Amino acid sequence: MQTQTETPPLRLWLGLIAVSLGVALIVVDLTIVNVIIAPIVDDLGITSIQAQWIQESYAIVFAALLLLTGRLSDLYGARKLFLIGLVVFGATSLLAALAPSGGLLIAARFLQGIGGAMILPTSLALVNAAFTGKARGQAFAIWGSTIGAAAAVGPLLGGWLADFSWRWAFGVNIPAVALIMVAVLIYLPASPSSVGRVDWLGAVLSALGLGLLAFGLIEGRHYGWLTVTEPLEIGEFAWRSGPSPVLVALVGALAALAVFWRRQAMLGRADREPLLDVRLFSIDSFRKGNVVTLIVGLGEFGIIAVLPLWMQFALDYSALQAGLALVPLAIGSFVASGASFSLTASVSALGQVRIGLLLEALGLAMLGLFAAADSSWWSIALALFVYGIGVGFATAQVTNVVLADVPGESAGQGSGIQSAARELGSALGIAVLTTVFFSTLGTGLRDRLTDAGLSEPEVAALDATVTDSAGSVIPALAADPASLPVAEAAREAMAAGIEISSYLCAGLLVLALATTAFVKPARKV
Repeated sequence: MQTQTETPPLRLWLGLIAVSLGVALIVVDLTIVNVIIAPIVDDLGITSIQAQWIQESYAIVFAALLLLTGRLSDLYGARKLFLIGLVVFGATSLLAALAPSGGLLIAARFLQGIGGAMILPTSLALVNAAFTGKARGQAFAIWGSTIGAAAAVGPLLGGWLADFSWRWAFGVNIPAVALIMVAVLIYLPASPSSVGRVDWLGAVLSALGLGLLAFGLIEGRHYGWLTVTEPLEIGEFAWRSGPSPVLVALVGALAALAVFWRRQAMLGRADREPLLDVRLFSIDSFRKGNVVTLIVGLGEFGIIAVLPLWMQFALDYSALQAGLALVPLAIGSFVASGASFSLTASVSALGQVRIGLLLEALGLAMLGLFAAADSSWWSIALALFVYGIGVGFATAQVTNVVLADVPGESAGQGSGIQSAARELGSALGIAVLTTVFFSTLGTGLRDRLTDAGLSEPEVAALDATVTDSAGSVIPALAADPASLPVAEAAREAMAAGIEISSYLCAGLLVLALATTAFVKPARKV
């Protein structure tokens, strides 16, 4: 849209802000439900199984459709598909806000995932096409800082809106979608489309493979990785014994994705328009950048899944206070965005990724160091601020690295692949981190209660009560003088879980940093 040396017009920057806000909406909806699920359960009288599907269905569908929507973006134009995604997201948000039952709310969340899957890769394609040179790095800085900030703002917004009604957590999306659509139509030109076809068999295989993979990674701790630990219930159907549905899903995912890859390679060799052009992986910056993206996803946002539990149940924060405690992460992310503008001329996108990963690892190491049963708010804020600065650099510029050498006509496919790598890395990271966190919580609590002289049956019962409730019973235990020592032991064990989890995530980000040594600088910035 402009040459390497031209300064982008103001309208493109305004369009970028609109696109970034669209991405913020879909990221917020990944995290906001964690905070509002309790009032949803009370209001609709749903079961724990339904509550879990309300939380996870959106993420599973979202991940499953990213490759398909990336291809559709190349064929029909990124702006058109972005706008359609907004319409779908807004309409299904209204359906969720008005849902009279758990079943309809779950259906709305599934459909929301379709809208989200249209928005994320097309937003990347729009940014990549609209900006070049130094401006592209700055644009991705704004886009990336929005993701980091939105992940932190989700719990805050959910905690605040829950004081009015959980329905507003979805209803607030509707006016936001309308404003974003108007801004995109005004400030961003229509994207070029191309003549071609969609490999629908490949689309089914990719959606099946990615959907099953996301389900397995997200639900492994709940249903069991190898054998059934909790029954899977869908309507009248119940999977109660034998191999875990997670194991079956993961095996099915690998089979479907293997067939998908083989089919795409065959179509590519025959020039028959594959859904995923495997030849993109011959581009060094794209191939190795996606490996970095996957590892970054492993270590980056898993901690957000457990921090609110620790804050609310161990540190006795309200939902709103827990959300406020995450605001320094958002502030740090925006600070990085501003700093990136001045650094773009002197520090490459790959260099900024390395700076970001180092700061992320440092912030998480600080969080692990500060984690205690009585951690001060300022220590948490300082650690999350440093972490947020790192997120602002790394999340934005790793995308710039991955897409820099991708041909314009394949920008949608490239964006879909990079988005899928990010989402699957995040799903795997959350699976690993929650497993480590709850394992550390259970082991630590059992050890402390045994040392306090409780009998083995008492220890087992209390351990099950605390871990099965994700710590939510700790305030009730603390309110009774007779069980106060148990509550204190649980708080200490939960702090130990945060400590180990923080160090683990920091280690994964250091691994991602080391992996960047194998990435060659892109031929263009």
